[in-house]
Amino acid sequence: MTRQIVLDTETTGLSAENGDRIIEIGCVELVGRKLTGHNKHFYLNPERAIHEDAMKVHGISNEFLLDKPKFAQVADELMEYLRDGELIIHNAAFDIGFLNKELALLGRGALLSYIAGVIDTLALAKEVFPGKRNSLDALCDRLGVDNSGRTLHGALLDAELLADVYINLTRGQDALLIEEAETPGETVVVHERVDLSRIVLPVLAPSDQELAAHDAVLVQLDKSSGGTVWRKAARAYGII
Repeated sequence: MTRQIVLDTETTGLSAENGDRIIEIGCVELVGRKLTGHNKHFYLNPERAIHEDAMKVHGISNEFLLDKPKFAQVADELMEYLRDGELIIHNAAFDIGFLNKELALLGRGALLSYIAGVIDTLALAKEVFPGKRNSLDALCDRLGVDNSGRTLHGALLDAELLADVYINLTRGQDALLIEEAETPGETVVVHERVDLSRIVLPVLAPSDQELAAHDAVLVQLDKSSGGTVWRKAARAYGII
């Protein structure tokens, strides 16, 4: 069964290349598209100050992180947890960029060398809802995921919400999503792609009695219509 890990991070700012660091990591495990409860959560001391704008987003202060472990102290535990899993991340390039930078600072290989792959739910949402707002909050509202407890960004809470969003985005069993349109009173029906690759349809062969009854109906239609096109074609090709 596929093991998937929904992952989110909070950071000191927006640019890993300019020295911003990870301050929180939240991971939620799915096996067979079901929550297992085997989650992982870290607050981290980034060894630098948090930008004021970032603090307004997640509400995490410099003082709160002073006694928290550094990334180097949790790296082994985190990488072992993520190993061979398929990561599900919203706007994956951002989080992967920060994780790659943290690993590089420790002289380790890039994240993709540890995991099976990455699903970017932002890219997925843009396919399902082209032209719409596809932030995590917007998707929660659109897909009926309760995000009432999300007043600030938090890595573990956001990963939990994203797990629900991902399951709804890819549920497959439902053919349609009814979405609130931008214009009040307008309803948009969005067709989702349904994965039929695992569905095996039984082939039921007709019995001799059923074949005879079917042939009798065709003969009767042929007589009453003065000669049907398909019977003429069948005779021409020597099928009957």
